[in-house]
Order: sequence, then structure tokens, then C-alpha cells
Amino acid sequence: MTTVAGLLAWGVGHRPAGIVSVVLAVLASQLAVGWTNDALDAERDATVGRTDKPVASGAVGRRVTAWAAAAAAVACPLLALTTNPTAAFWLTLALVSALLYDWPLKATAFSVLPYAVSFGALPAFVVLALPGQPAPPVWLVTAAACLGAGAHFANVLPDLADDARTGVRGLPHRLGAAGSRLAAAGLLLAATATLVLGPPGPPSAIGWAAVGTAAVVPPLSWYAGRSAIRAGRRPVAAFRAVMLVALIDVVLLVASGRVV
Repeated sequence: MTTVAGLLAWGVGHRPAGIVSVVLAVLASQLAVGWTNDALDAERDATVGRTDKPVASGAVGRRVTAWAAAAAAVACPLLALTTNPTAAFWLTLALVSALLYDWPLKATAFSVLPYAVSFGALPAFVVLALPGQPAPPVWLVTAAACLGAGAHFANVLPDLADDARTGVRGLPHRLGAAGSRLAAAGLLLAATATLVLGPPGPPSAIGWAAVGTAAVVPPLSWYAGRSAIRAGRRPVAAFRAVMLVALIDVVLLVASGRVV
């Protein structure tokens, strides 16, 4: 996500100093959310054998991780303020929303909302951080929100069984694996289609190619996930597919030059 934010900052016309401010602020937000999640879920991750998690495996202390998360959470809005207060507000909103996912919304039927809000607020921050604070296009924020919601369903897929063992029951768990796959695929396609059809003017051939890619990538990722399960590995291909679609979408925006 930090890479995507940096690419978007470059694509909308930020100067090098502005790109650095965007990247550092978004990186701090990602560290805060990730470390908070690992600190809160340490016992759950240990219960289900998540040896890829340093806190759960004992490689890093839970208290140290919690303090690091707090430091990153404080640094995020401070770094965002190097752009302007309005932009900083939107990134702080994204951070608070994501932290609310870590607790308590992850285990509720509203688990998708923080993903939609946080992803939607990210391009708003990047655009508003430009000199003159131009208003972010509605279609851009909408596409990012769809991408975030799709990321939620894809991210939870590998952990449905483990989450059930530890009492987590978010919206994907209520829909089940098949429903979550359909939701993820539909939202990713909607995100890319919004980026192609939202800006003024006719869609380009590159845009239609991106829509086709967004339609094909999720099924391929699920096939790769099944192969990983058969090989005894954690199936993370679905979430990586979301990141791939996100990168494709940013490249599409940069190539079209129709953001602001």
C-alpha cells in the first residue's frame, strides 16, 4: 500500500518532497495498523500456529510491538501535517478506521467498513496533499473504497477456519468461502471499471485491458491458492491478487493522466 500511495503521488503530480511526505506518512500508518493487529492477535495467532507472525512465535515481544505501534500511530498524522491539515485529516481518518478494524470491528458484521473507509480516504489524502488542495474526484474515492472492500474479503479467505477456532466472525465468515470469493471478485472488478468509466472522456484501450485483467486475476489466484493448500502452504495468493490489481489500477491512472 505504501508503494501504491507513492506511485499515485507521483502520478497526480507531486514534487519529490511531496512524494516523500506521502510515502512516509502512509508507511507510518501501515506500521501502526500491522503492529497493532499483531499485538492484539498474538494469542490467537499462537493458538492456530501462525509461525510467520514474529509476535506469535516469540521472536518479538508483545509489549515492544505495542509500543512500536503507538509510536507509528503518533508519527502518522505528524508526518501527514507536512503536507497540509486537510490532507492530514483524511489520512488520520484512514488510520483510525483501520485501527477500529483491529479492534473491535474485525469480529462483527461491519468488518468490511474500515477497509472501505481507509482505502477510500487514502487517495483523498494524496490528492488533497497537492498544492492548492484540489478536491479528489468522487470516482477515485469510490474505486479505492471498492478495492479496499474487495481486499478485506480476499485477505480473510486463508484464515476462515483458523478464525472460526478463535471466535472471529466478521462479514466474510458469515458469507462463507464461496460468498467471499464472489464478493472479492465483484468488488475488484467494480473498482477497476470505476477507474476506467469514471473520468471524463471515452475509456482507452488500456483501460478496457485493465478491466479484463481484473476479471481474470481473481480466479487465477484462487487456483494458485488451492495449489498452495495441496502443497501444505498458507494460501495467500488471493490477497496478493488484490495488490496486483491495485498496482494495475494505479498504473492505469498514471498512464491516463486524468486524475486531477
